[in-house]
Amino acid sequence: MRKGYITVFLTLSLTLILSLVFTVIEGARISAIRMKFECVTDIGMNSVLAEYHRELLEQYDLLFVDTAYGGTHPDIGNTEAHLRDYMKKNVREEGRSGWGIRDFLDMDIQAAEITAYSIASDEEGAVLKRQVTDYMADYPLGAVLEKINLNTGLLQEYGLDSRDIDGERRQHEAQIEEIGLPEKEVEPGKFEKVPLDNPADAANATRGSGVLNLVLENPSQVSTVKVDTGDYISYRSRLQGTGLCAEAAGICGEPNELVFEAYLFEKCGYYGQELDKSLLKYQIEYILSGQDTDWQNLEQVSKRLLKWREAANVIYILSDGAKVAEAEAMAMALAAVAMLPALTEPVKYTILFAWAYVESLQDVKTLLGGGRVPLRKTAADWKTGINSIKNVRGSLTEEKGGNGLNYKEYLQIMLFLQDKTSRTYRAMDIMEMDIRRTPGNARFRLDGCFDTYEARLSVTSGFGYDYEMTRKYGFY
Repeated sequence: MRKGYITVFLTLSLTLILSLVFTVIEGARISAIRMKFECVTDIGMNSVLAEYHRELLEQYDLLFVDTAYGGTHPDIGNTEAHLRDYMKKNVREEGRSGWGIRDFLDMDIQAAEITAYSIASDEEGAVLKRQVTDYMADYPLGAVLEKINLNTGLLQEYGLDSRDIDGERRQHEAQIEEIGLPEKEVEPGKFEKVPLDNPADAANATRGSGVLNLVLENPSQVSTVKVDTGDYISYRSRLQGTGLCAEAAGICGEPNELVFEAYLFEKCGYYGQELDKSLLKYQIEYILSGQDTDWQNLEQVSKRLLKWREAANVIYILSDGAKVAEAEAMAMALAAVAMLPALTEPVKYTILFAWAYVESLQDVKTLLGGGRVPLRKTAADWKTGINSIKNVRGSLTEEKGGNGLNYKEYLQIMLFLQDKTSRTYRAMDIMEMDIRRTPGNARFRLDGCFDTYEARLSVTSGFGYDYEMTRKYGFY
């Protein structure tokens, strides 16, 4: 009787003990499933980020994942497949099935769906510029940015980008037309106007020749590389992500346009500082002009330089009494020959404007040759004489050194004044051009690249458990 009592007691005790043990084991299983789900998610999402584009990092110090993975069709679905594959490989224990052995967790991936992702070109390039701001954070940019701000302020204060010098010149030429020229009889009943022989006409006749043809000793040395602009991000329809990640934006703050400009000068070439890796040799000029050839981009920048310098030189020459007196003496001589004293004043101004134009061509030649030209000149900075307007090409000389700003600093002002949207997209054009020159990247697209993504993940267990989580990972 006592033995039977003990057996029943032990049986009841073992039932309670085993229930507790099985409950602890099941609790351990549940905790292990959750913990493994967290670990597998971390491994899988970081593994996706580990597939960042190597050439983009090498050339531009940017971390993005290309959803085309070297192919021709970028698609976030490709990344979802990669994420699912990474998680599957880590969620199950390979080689442990069969012979009655069962995985203690018996987990499988139910879903791996990317619900949000930041494409490089989203929000007019804000995603890309956020990374640029992060990359440039440790660079000592203070003095450089202050100088750009100062030079841009001076240029705007002087009105060099807004003054219509060409319109003013035409007004003086119209005054000459209104006064008219004397006529002489060349045949009975046939009269011709007596030519004025205004030397300003010779200078103005060169205006249609192209700036580069006038200022370069050997224009044939200018790069003639041509690209199909329609194939790049500025011109084609773009893929869209879900915009700039709030967490990344919060860490790095608002992208600074001056910082982005400094970044472009670090990574891009320009006339006189070309890069071997680049397709277009004058990359900054392309960002400014957006033309499909190096020649056209450099020509457009040179025209703008000429406009600025002509405005500055007209301002100076009209204030220089000695130069005004020289022009007036020449104009008086021409008016005396024509026997029309009223021509003196308008002819004087056409000569002064032509002289400023030739001086401006000299300035552009100096800048492209590596010299410096101040925004506003003094008598000591002036290079050409009044007779230069009679022989424009022959009067231009090679000039090195000097004071003022160099070509790069003028480009910096142009970039600062440029519309930020066109500047950003053209900079991305340049990146695509250069990355496509590398092996395996012939169809590379920045609008197929992301740096931050959010995924909804779920797992199921053969023991009847299902879990779901949403996580956000990225380069920030």
